[in-house]
Formats: sequence, structure tokens, C-alpha cells
Amino acid sequence: MSSDKIDFISPSEPVDLTNCDREPIHLLGRIQPFGFLLGVTSDWVIEYASESAAQFLGQPLDALFGAPLKQVFAEDAIHAIRGRLQLLGTRDATERIFGRQLQEGGAEFDLALHMSGGRVIIEAEPSEKGEHDPAATVSTMVSRLSSAKDAETLARMGARHLRALTGFDRVMVYRFSPDGSGEVLAEAARGDLESYLGLHYPASDIPKQARELYKRNLLRLIADVDAETSPLRSAKGEDEPLDLSLSVLRSVSPIHIEYLKNIGVGASMSVSILRRGKLWGLFACHHMSPKRVPFDVRTAAELFGQAFALLLDGRERDEAEAHERRARKAHDRLMAAAASGRSSAENIASLMEEVEGIVDCDGIALEIQGRRQTSGLVPEDKHLEGLIALLKRESDGQIMATDRIADLYPPAEGFSEKAAGMLAIPISRAPRDFILFFRREVVQTVSWGGDPNKPVESGPLGDRLTPRQSFEEWKQVVRGKGQPWTERDNRIAESLRVSLLEVILRLTEAAETERKEANQRQELLIAELNHRVRNILSLIRGLIAQSRAGAKSMDELVAVIGGRIQALARAHDQLTQDNWSPRPLSTLIKSEAEAYLGDKEERVRIEGPQVAVEPAAFSTLALVVHELMTNSAKYGALSDSTGAVDVNWEVDGEGNLVIGWKESGGPPVQAPSRKGFGTTIIERSVPFDLKGEAEVNFELTGLEAKFRVPKSHITKAKDGELETRAEKKAAQGGKNDGKGETLLSGTVLLLEDNMVIALDAEDMLTRMGAQKVEVAASASEALRLIEANTPNAAVLDVNLGDENSFPVADRLKELGVPYIFATGYGEESPAPDLHRDRPFVRKPYSEEGVREALSKVSGG
Repeated sequence: MSSDKIDFISPSEPVDLTNCDREPIHLLGRIQPFGFLLGVTSDWVIEYASESAAQFLGQPLDALFGAPLKQVFAEDAIHAIRGRLQLLGTRDATERIFGRQLQEGGAEFDLALHMSGGRVIIEAEPSEKGEHDPAATVSTMVSRLSSAKDAETLARMGARHLRALTGFDRVMVYRFSPDGSGEVLAEAARGDLESYLGLHYPASDIPKQARELYKRNLLRLIADVDAETSPLRSAKGEDEPLDLSLSVLRSVSPIHIEYLKNIGVGASMSVSILRRGKLWGLFACHHMSPKRVPFDVRTAAELFGQAFALLLDGRERDEAEAHERRARKAHDRLMAAAASGRSSAENIASLMEEVEGIVDCDGIALEIQGRRQTSGLVPEDKHLEGLIALLKRESDGQIMATDRIADLYPPAEGFSEKAAGMLAIPISRAPRDFILFFRREVVQTVSWGGDPNKPVESGPLGDRLTPRQSFEEWKQVVRGKGQPWTERDNRIAESLRVSLLEVILRLTEAAETERKEANQRQELLIAELNHRVRNILSLIRGLIAQSRAGAKSMDELVAVIGGRIQALARAHDQLTQDNWSPRPLSTLIKSEAEAYLGDKEERVRIEGPQVAVEPAAFSTLALVVHELMTNSAKYGALSDSTGAVDVNWEVDGEGNLVIGWKESGGPPVQAPSRKGFGTTIIERSVPFDLKGEAEVNFELTGLEAKFRVPKSHITKAKDGELETRAEKKAAQGGKNDGKGETLLSGTVLLLEDNMVIALDAEDMLTRMGAQKVEVAASASEALRLIEANTPNAAVLDVNLGDENSFPVADRLKELGVPYIFATGYGEESPAPDLHRDRPFVRKPYSEEGVREALSKVSGG
């Protein structure tokens, strides 16, 4: 948005609801104080700087103006910035650098780079490393979101997951209506906060120019509403304002700051949800106190928002396609009749019911070649004539939809009970013939977050438009409007219009074109998603890039990575079953074979002495065996019904474990022309991670491999240790009799400081019957939730970083609430005598373990 398209508000101008819409929020000339900004000319001379730059760079502000950037930044920092700028593509492109020293021996900063008016804009803020990798967290969350069956469930999960990622007190999914107003569609909030779910907010709460910025700059953070912002200064003293549309540190409108203060918010963040280039809505995040979210977490949140939008588009498209398939059948029958040689009037008049089935409506009127036919609830003839006369004057040959006819045709106030909304489709080249679909009035009560008619009054900003200060629920009865026409309705109507104009165009062709366009949009979004992951999320880039090289599709990539992670998970489960003690090698191989082959696991023949592998090496070998098994199932002996794999091992004279893998009976094998990531794991994991040896030969008769694992990683297994506890229990016929029963009810408190583990446990407790799971990450937060709403049961993580959960357990004991402890250590953590009788479950949580522990305390 260029500055010449924004009008400044004159102090003498009358105050009305359009003032906010014309405030130049991208030209405010200030940034938030937790970072600094430099504006650099094309020849790398500093022209603009925020006052905060002097503090962060240790130089007077006047010394920065006119100085070459190389006098301020270290050479390698400038080199990194130049390299990132080379990647900028579109006008609104941005690049980011994490953990970079800007000055020799100085602190590390996270940087955001973009172009504005021919200048290079460099924004920097101190790096802040969190305990968790936000990239890995987003990957897990997106995988979970994909299980949502519909848009409503997706929105609920999205709010909950983004709150877990960012730690805000409240996260809402805010959906825009066509008129610019919004509704809180989903909410995840701290238990003691008033719910905003279902409330509507007027369009003036988020002005037009703010919505435009949300489309260009996908994430905006206000770290502290009370913070003194830092002004931008220029070398010339007075200059045109710097366009900060793409700035990550940009300050916001004082009117918006006042708005946030009025609702008690100390910090906020928004993440745009774009569908097909349009602003569908926002993730709106509120915190009751100041909160600076690290840049890498904000970047991950932005990535999460894009993935959410992609999934949302898919879910809503699925729902729309179900309706469109029904409409298509009726439409195909209509088109078959239209091509039969009779006149258009005869065709459509004889298929009135088919036309009604194409678009959801309460009535229909056809005006074709001077003939009129109606069905259902429609206006009287005199009003139909008035409407058609209006359409003939105003129509430009395109469809026209309104949910309030009276806005176009005032006499409609008198017949809104049977026809309040209208969809008009011109069906001749000159707009004289129409199909009109009508919807009757839907009287509805809208719950607003306060009176949407903002009063004009004197406030902190003077005699200007002052944000309302009451946000109590305010109800409004809306009459004279029909059910709004959706994008789906418009698409169907446009398809009908085109088909009636050009009989040779069939809906199936239009649907195929739309499907291809949707696939192209999805491919572009996925490509952009991958681009951002590769450039921003460095900790997982290697795994994804290497695995991706051999994948032919996104589904295959997900399967490959998921299989590798699942192999590690199986290994981890086996280790935790026996308190992280050495596990038999045979158990590892059997587990992987069973996971891949099911009841045909006998095709993998194993032989060797009873040898156990130390935990440090067990996961590495599990990944190697998984890749061998995967490779064999795709290309080797296990890819058909005749081949087999022989796995044998022995302990050599030096005490090292030697493992042999030999495939036979399968298709002829050739060495791959290039090495994929799976082959790299097979050949390099044992030498690199375990300091052993690996030899892989692609013989024509089948792959052969040999691995030598140093003796420090193995131990002799005792007799009877070849079975896991699960195998022994199965052999004894043991079963969890309580599995699947509804064990819980009401509210359950979950105290857990790891967000991913908390999400798993929350889903698990919900499956056990909990109606609501309140999640706390600290003892103080848990105690606050208890006082606000006493839970019916609780699961408490013992170790919470610098504190423990025993004070929470003390309070639950006083209230008589049943609770259990969880620990990530191999042995049960010591508990005070007061809680010595409470059961412990070990991480990772298993539903069987949690269920068993809760059943022991269910009586209180």
C-alpha cells in the first residue's frame, strides 16, 4: 500500500467510523522497543535508524547516519545479509536470519530483511533460544491437524495448538464476514478468563487498511501495550515517512493500543489466515501481561498459519464438493435437455424442479424470452417486474447476489418474510433474461462483544473516535436479511450461467478446470511451505531435504519420515518398558519385521546368541533395521511373495557384535544410481554414531550387509530376557480389562511443561471421558486454575524445570481431588510422605498406564 493512497486525518475533520479506515498505520514512524531498525540505501549507507539502534549497537545515533554499513556491522554479518537479499522475489517478500552476531564478539540477533522504497530495511532483535524446537513442534501439530474431519474441528484444534506453541493466555480463530465484521469461531483460553467464543465484532474493530496489511504481512506482534515506542530518524532530519508495511517491529495505531487496554490485554499477536489470496480470518492471540514471543517461534507460528489455511481450504472444499456433486447431477440433466433441440423456454420450464435443485433456495422465478414461471416463495408479479427492470438497468452480464434485497429495491421491506435475499443470473448475452433464486428472511440474534456502534467521545487521544470500553455481550436482533449466499452458491450460479449461454460447455469440464486450478494452488502453497521450512527451520532441514530427494509425492515423503520416526518410537517403547535397560537384539528385529509384515513376519529369519543392546545404541540400530526393512519391501526380497531375509549375528573374538543381513529369492538387485537418505542411514549410522563399521553390497541375488558394533554397546542377555514385558503379558493372556471404558468425567487438570507431551496427554484424557482438560505449564498456573474451577481429577508432572508439582498436590489433597504423578525418569521420583501412596506413570504416557494409575485413585 503506497503512501499516496492513504489520507491523513485532519484534526478539524468530523469524527465518524471511517476515521480508523483512513489512519496511515503503515507510516506511523515508530517501532517497538525490543529491537532496532536500519534503512540502508542501495550503496549500503545508513539513511534511517530507530532511536533504539544506539542502545543495541553502542553508537550515538548521529554517528550512524551517513555511515557505511560495514563500519557498523561485521563483514560476515553483511555477507549473510547480502546473501539473503539475493533470495528476495516478489514485492512483499521477506527473508530472515537467526542467531547472527552483528558485531565482532557481540550479542546474537535475529534479523528480518525486506525492501521498502528502494531501501534495504534491516530489523534486528536479540536472539532468544527456547527449550523446544518450534519447527519440530509445528511439524507435529500440522500432522495432528490433518486428522480433523471438518472445518469446525480444524478451527478448535488450530486455536489449541497455536496456544500451546506460543503460550498466550487466549488464542481465538477469528473469521471475517463479507461485510468486514468478524466472529470468534474457536477459542483456547486460560480457565479463569471470560470466554469470547461466538461473539461478533464490527468491521470498524479491524479497519480496512489493517486488513490489507494482514494480507501482506502475515504476523504482527505487540509485545507490551504500555511500552514507549522508538521513533525513526533519518539522516536528512525531515523526510517522507518510511513505509513499514512489511516491518516485524512496526508500532501500531494508538487507537488500537487503547482498544487493547480497554479489554485488559497486555500483549497481542495476530497470524493471518489467507485462502486463495483473500483474508479469511486471523489467529488472534491475547496475553494479560507483556509477552515478547521469540522470533523463531513467531516464524513457526506464521508457518503454522499457512499450513492451517491450506488444510482449511481442503476441508471446506470437501464440504462444498459434496453439495456441488448433487447440484452437478441436476445440472447435467438440465444440460441434456437444453441440447435436445427444443427452445430454451420449453427446456427450462419443463425442468423447474431440476433448476431448483441446483441452488439452495426457497423460491425461483424464470424470465425467459418474455415468459415467466415461478415456484415456491417469490415476490408478487408487480415486484418481480420491478426487480427485473432494475436488473436490466444495472446488470453488467454477471451474477448478482444480495442477502438483503431492500438495499437495492426498497419496496422489498414489505415482502422480506418470503423473499429477503436474491441471487440473479443473467442467461442471455444481452441482460434481458434471468433466473432469480430467492431466500426468505432469517430472523437472528447476533451476540456482539459490546455495542458495535462505537460512540464518539473524548478520550486519551482527544476528541476523536474512542474505542468502546464495555465488552459485555450485547445482543442485536437482525431482520430483513436472508441466509447469505456463499462462494459455493456463486460458483454454482456462475457455472449455470455459462452453461446456459454456451450449451457446449458442460459442468464436468468446468469442474475439471476448477479441480486443476485448486491442485495448482495447493502445489504452489506446498512449494512455498517447503521453501520457508528449508530457509528458516534449520534444525529439521537436513532430515526433510534428504528424505524428500527420493520421494515422488508429498504422501510418500510423509510416509518415509513417519516410518523413520515410528521406528524410533518403537525402539523407545521397548527401552522404557524395562526402565531404560539393555534390550535384546532379537526383540528389535522382530518388532520391526512385525510392524512391516504383520502376520508374514516369518519371512525374516533370525539366528544368533542372546545379546542385548545398550540404550545409547538401540535407537540407532532400530533406524538402520527400519531402513533395511523398508528398502527390502520396496525393491528387494520382501517386495514380492517369494523372497526372504536372513539376519544372523555373533560376538567376535574381541567382544564386538557382528550383524549380517542377507536377502534372497527376490527380484534381481542393482546398485542405486544415486544414494538416497535411507541408504545414507544404512551405510553411515553405525560408523558415525556408534564408531563401528558398515559394509553394504548390492549383489544381483539380493542385498547383503554386515555391521560391526563395538563391544561397549552390547551385553549378554540373560535366559528368558528375549521377550518384552508386553510379549510375556500376551503369553500369559493378560489384558487391560478397563481399556476402552469411560473412566473420567467433568474437568481434568493436566500439569505438564512440555507442550507436545501435553497435547498427547490431553487427547488421551479426552478419550477416557474427560469433558474438559485444563492444561497448566507451571505450579502457579495450576493453582490458579484449581481456585477458579475445582477439577474432578488431575495428572501432575513431578518435575517442572526449576520447580515441582508437590504444592499443587498438597492443594488437591486438601480438596479431596484424585490425582496421579508423572515422571520422565526411569525410576519413580521421590515424593513427600503426604503423597507417598499416589501412583506414578512414566513418560512417554501410554493410555494403558494412565488408565491403570487413575483407576487406583478414582475413589479419591
